Amino acid sequence: MTVVSDSSPLIALAKIDAFDLLQKLYGTLMISTEVYDEVVIAGAGLAGAGETSKSSWIEVRNIRNHADLEATQVQFGLGAGELSTLLLAGEIRADLIVLDDLAARKLAQKQGFRVQGSVAILEACFRKGYLADLRQAYLQLTQRGVYLNRQLLDLSLSSFNLPPL
Repeated sequence: MTVVSDSSPLIALAKIDAFDLLQKLYGTLMISTEVYDEVVIAGAGLAGAGETSKSSWIEVRNIRNHADLEATQVQFGLGAGELSTLLLAGEIRADLIVLDDLAARKLAQKQGFRVQGSVAILEACFRKGYLADLRQAYLQLTQRGVYLNRQLLDLSLSSFNLPPL
């Protein structure tokens, strides 16, 4: 399975010491140069920077046409990370895009991509037994400044018969 990720899931999972779940779930992960720069260069010293730069299972790829990136930024008003993720996914015909930004998720789905965010990643890992305590993972995310819709988190927990946050 070919999976392309944006920065937000990398950072979110690193914040709760669950970065390795990405490899367990997907094996190899591809990110654009723009995402790498956002997480590792601009985010030096922050959650996700060290993990991303040291992970041999993350492949950094350049998008082929940077003019497309500039044109789509003007057209859709999204960041370079999100848009380069969508462009890279299209170029390599990815099976899945991993990102959290709602506007970017909608655009990806409109373009026919399958999309998962941090919540779906944690749910899948919980189902597979890679994550022992889903509720605790959600609590850690909210406590460590990761914005996720609380109703979405409670709905997710409810689907596993777990108490709400």
